[in-house]
Amino acid sequence: MPTGVAIRDVRRQLFDAAERVLLREGPSGLTSRAVTAEAGFAKGVLHRHFEDFDAFLADFVLDRAERMDAQAAVLRDAAGTGTVVGNLTDALTALFESVAVAVVALVTFRDELRGRLRQSWPAGVPILTEGAIMIADYLTAEVELGRVAPTAEVDALAPMLIGTGHLLFADRTGQRPDPAAVRRAVTNVVAGVLR
Repeated sequence: MPTGVAIRDVRRQLFDAAERVLLREGPSGLTSRAVTAEAGFAKGVLHRHFEDFDAFLADFVLDRAERMDAQAAVLRDAAGTGTVVGNLTDALTALFESVAVAVVALVTFRDELRGRLRQSWPAGVPILTEGAIMIADYLTAEVELGRVAPTAEVDALAPMLIGTGHLLFADRTGQRPDPAAVRRAVTNVVAGVLR
């Protein structure tokens, strides 16, 4: 990018570049130089917009967590349609086929990033926590519709489903789990509360 040329939506371009690098190279390959090179920017562009690289990464992780709002709305709207197992299987697959697995590895990999995230996100990994909230909201809607038992402990089932999904998808470079395997796992977690 030539010097003196205005860049539109720098944050979005840098975040999208970071996601591509993270998915391709993993946490160890995610450097400020790799991000700016991927975006086609001079390295100084990132440092003009963020205090340092960990501040950039914290904003990147929180941005990706906020993007889950649309997925949460789709899942909430699915309440009462299809099957509970099918809806949960689709939601977990969409969540873990996104950048979520790579973000978990990134947060685990970088101590300073975890410290930065704790300033605005007191517990958990943002994407996984948002995923658990999304699933709990969906299960609550299904309880209200009578498709899930009123005795279901949705606040316990949601993190169980997130943990199960993460284990199935955890190998970011390996083969994705078979959809039937995801469905079986979901069924095993929620079978006792379905009506």
